[in-house]
Amino acid sequence: MKPETLSFFGKVYKVTRQIPYGRVTSYGAIANYLGASRSARMVGYAMNGSAGKNVPAHRVVNRKGLLTGKHHFEGTNLMQQLLESEGVAVVDNQVQDFNKVFWDPAKEL
Repeated sequence: MKPETLSFFGKVYKVTRQIPYGRVTSYGAIANYLGASRSARMVGYAMNGSAGKNVPAHRVVNRKGLLTGKHHFEGTNLMQQLLESEGVAVVDNQVQDFNKVFWDPAKEL
């Protein structure tokens, strides 16, 4: 499928699949990259619907590094466990050293 024919969710998934192992980005950063700066919430909806689509949704957090989407993962702490397995430190549902592990698609893609 050509990129221009992808749905908004499809474009979100394409960007999300490019987030490197051990890095995180935010809903807003993905929205900004896609030229839809006011659509961070829609990116969140896309992440909620990403199960079974081979999308590393656990790498997408809010603009402050909080695991706001964690309740959409199976198990109590799956999102945190997945991030920690990649070397991302999480304390009290917040990514530590957020600026160090933050990946901005606007700068990287």
